[in-house]
Parts: sequence; C-alpha cells; structure tokens
Amino acid sequence: MADESLLRRTLGCPVVDLAHPWSADMPQWPGHPPFILHLARRHGDTFRPQGYSSANEVIVTSGHTGTHLDGLGHISCNGALFGNHNAQETQTGPRGLRDLGMEQVAPIVRRGVLLDLAAQRGTTHLAHDCSLTAVDLALAEAQGGVLINAGDVVLIRTGWGSLWSEPQKYVNLRTGWPGPDSSAADWLASRKIFATGSDTITYERYDPATGYLPVHLKLIQGAGIHLLENLDLEALSKLQVKEFLFICLPLTLVGATGSPVRPIAILTAGA
Repeated sequence: MADESLLRRTLGCPVVDLAHPWSADMPQWPGHPPFILHLARRHGDTFRPQGYSSANEVIVTSGHTGTHLDGLGHISCNGALFGNHNAQETQTGPRGLRDLGMEQVAPIVRRGVLLDLAAQRGTTHLAHDCSLTAVDLALAEAQGGVLINAGDVVLIRTGWGSLWSEPQKYVNLRTGWPGPDSSAADWLASRKIFATGSDTITYERYDPATGYLPVHLKLIQGAGIHLLENLDLEALSKLQVKEFLFICLPLTLVGATGSPVRPIAILTAGA
C-alpha cells in the first residue's frame, strides 16, 4: 500500500487524470460488447409541478471497454483461474463469477511508476511491431531514475495513446500494436508488483498473426497481477513525471471479470 510519507507529500499537489472519456466512437475491442449510451427518458417526457423535469440514461458496456482494470477472473489456462480456481465451477450460475469478481478488488492506493518508453526513445509512439523485453524495461527503469518496489503499480507508455482519436489506427487488427512481451511479464512478476498498465487496448504487444496474449496469461492467471488498459499517459509524459501516488477505484461489480475505472496520478512534491 502507499506509505504515509508518500500520502503526506501529495496533499494539495496536482492531479492528473489517466482515463479517456467514454463514448460510442472511442476505440473498442471487437471481441467485447460495444459501449452504448442512450437517453431512456428525456427532458420534457414528463413534467412535475413548477416545471420540474429530469432525464436519465441506459448504459450498455463491457467491463473491458474504455479505460479499465482486468480482474483476476478474466483469464484462465486449461480450465484454471488464478490460485487454481476451477473456471467452470467459478462461472456457474446466473450472476457472473462466484469468486475472483471485481467486488473483491479493494480501492487501489499505491505508489505509481511511469516507464516512458516512447519518450526515452525520442518518438511520439513506438512502432506497431515493437515488443518490449525485460531488458527494455530494466533500461527504462534505470534511465528514469526510479526503482520499482513490491506492491507498486507500473505504467508503461508506448505513446499509442496519442492515437486515441483515430480508432482505426489505435485498434489496427491488421498490423497490431506495441507492448511488453513474455520476458517483460516475467521481469514484472519477479518484482512482485500489484498491477501494471499501458496506453494500448490489450496492454501487451499484439501480433494479429497469432492473436495470442501470453502476457495476460502470465501476469493475471499466473501471478495474480491486475492489468490496466487504454490508459491516457500523455499528460503524465509531458510533465516528465516518474513517481506518483496512484489511485484507482474499480466498481464493485459482483461477479464481473473487469471494471471501467478512472485512475488518477497525484504528483508528489518535487516530482
């Protein structure tokens, strides 16, 4: 958890929003239900005394659409979830997962570290076929002058978030996008971090030729490490921030495998 000294140093400090806005035209993974927001009641449909009227909406979405947190029930291997939970038994019933649901994820208040790979390589965004290795992350840690500790949240900037307003480029299923590879996953797991996230839609390097997500398997199912996807890390990069207080509040969706989130970075004094 975040230590008291870090909390004290952030009082009154700037806050950076790390989430993209949710809308129907944002980039979305085709394998998940699309985001839909519809006004179910509009102003003027009904009136109360003194002209009072109200509106409300219906929202349809997946827990893995937009900026979100992957829960530990999201990935299985040979029928087993993290902790060797039986996937078939865990998902039996009409209300989602019987264990490892998002209601079990406590509010996240931890030290955050940014590894800005795009900035360190002097580019707006990494090439679509760039696989970030353990060596790459170790070098980024050293160049950033930060030391990743157990329990941290490690955010990796590829620069891909700068393409958010161009969904066809951001989610290009023909060429894929950059991200950590299996060796990077092993390196992160060895540091015993709590969670890691990136500014791409699948966190890891996606190769459309295979469609396989080995980093998800290693970190979520193997190591019990949460993943954050579709982060907006552009402002954090411009401020050249490397360390911050990271706060993220997943919705307590009972039985869900993921949750939309609005994470923030609170900049520490002198950051």
